[in-house]
Amino acid sequence: MISYLKGILAEVHKPGNHKIIVTLEVSHIGYELQVPARQLSTLPILGETTQLFCHLQVRDDQMVLFGFGQRRERDLFLLLTGVSGIGPQMALALLDTLGDQDLVQAIVAGNTRLISKTPGVGSKTAERVVLELKTKLQDWQTQAGFSPVPTGGPIASIHEEVEITLSALGYTQAEILKAIQTVARHSTASKSSDPETWVREAITWLSQQS
Repeated sequence: MISYLKGILAEVHKPGNHKIIVTLEVSHIGYELQVPARQLSTLPILGETTQLFCHLQVRDDQMVLFGFGQRRERDLFLLLTGVSGIGPQMALALLDTLGDQDLVQAIVAGNTRLISKTPGVGSKTAERVVLELKTKLQDWQTQAGFSPVPTGGPIASIHEEVEITLSALGYTQAEILKAIQTVARHSTASKSSDPETWVREAITWLSQQS
């Protein structure tokens, strides 16, 4: 119904429960939008113009307008809320915890351990997100402008073990995902079911990047 709103940032309000509400003044009308907490770092100062892509949620007792800095964030939010048991607040929490790129990569890779790091998201919910969205996101990610995640990576159990080992060595989640993707594309380890082989190849690649 409302694709986006472009107007003056009039107010930023934090009512509690991790909610961020911004008010956009558009043609002398103030619209309240709930935005992901990550959005705060990209908002201009009060009084300047900004644009937010929108989704209007209509319930029996209220209407809530959600705002996102990019169309793909809004579209990913809609995909998440289409999963059974995932409401808008949990969808925002997933986006806030992982960011859109890492969240898409985690779902396509079947990395339920990473997904369940989101507060309120247990292992069963993470598995349901992967089950319902993995195939959809494999096609959608390219259209949305994300780098496609290779499907030749390790199976989920090996992926998790490799991730835990590299994380313990101090590598960031972004570095780990990139290393695993690179090994899957360019290394003979891509055919191995031995997690130690994946770890060695990943460390070799990571050491070359520093």
